[in-house]
Amino acid sequence: MPRRPTPTGPASEFKRVRDAKVITSPDGKLRVEQYARDMGDDGMLFQFWTFDRARKNAFPLNEGETTDQAGYQAGFRFSPDSQWLVRMQKIGSGTQTLHLYKRSGDRFAAATNKPLGDAAWDYFFTQPAAKVVRYDPQDPYSLDHMQAGLIKGLEDNYAWLGQHWPDSRYLVIGLSFDIQGEDTPFPWVEDWRCLYDLKTGTFSVPEAFAEHNAKAWKTPDPDRKSR
Repeated sequence: MPRRPTPTGPASEFKRVRDAKVITSPDGKLRVEQYARDMGDDGMLFQFWTFDRARKNAFPLNEGETTDQAGYQAGFRFSPDSQWLVRMQKIGSGTQTLHLYKRSGDRFAAATNKPLGDAAWDYFFTQPAAKVVRYDPQDPYSLDHMQAGLIKGLEDNYAWLGQHWPDSRYLVIGLSFDIQGEDTPFPWVEDWRCLYDLKTGTFSVPEAFAEHNAKAWKTPDPDRKSR
């Protein structure tokens, strides 16, 4: 097992990922860097660190994660007010989730008890239309290629969607899965959208999303035969 991170940054086994873009908060005070260690047969293990503008006060975002949760580089987006950080994390072939962090001084801490992407899927399965999906909540892989993604536009509060939301209040999340390999096809979704309220910690589907989400539902070809 790798040694614990030091107060000044990652342990020596972790090397800076040079092709990973350094992300700086809008207020210019914090930056996110990515480090990785080759774990042999287990693959690569990534660590994500924040530093202040002087590149001091190092803080790990994902301490304790394994290659199952952090086996790939991640993408990051700050909220316009620099108080929230979203991590877009690939966790397998065609599979992606989201993590949300809230700022406290020069550090970010997890803002949800589980990955935000998992929480978004939990919300999705409370919706009436999801009842036709055969999903086993005890099996995280019971749907193929589950993806929770952050819809572009956080930096300007989703102005391109024609909304006039308060600054740094909402995240727009898109959910997708497919039915590759299923013996008996059933409906699936491509970019079904919901809203996460950073102030209240709740999900919703605004009326403005209704038309888009209706088109996000895909129905199997009735002529497709079960195997």
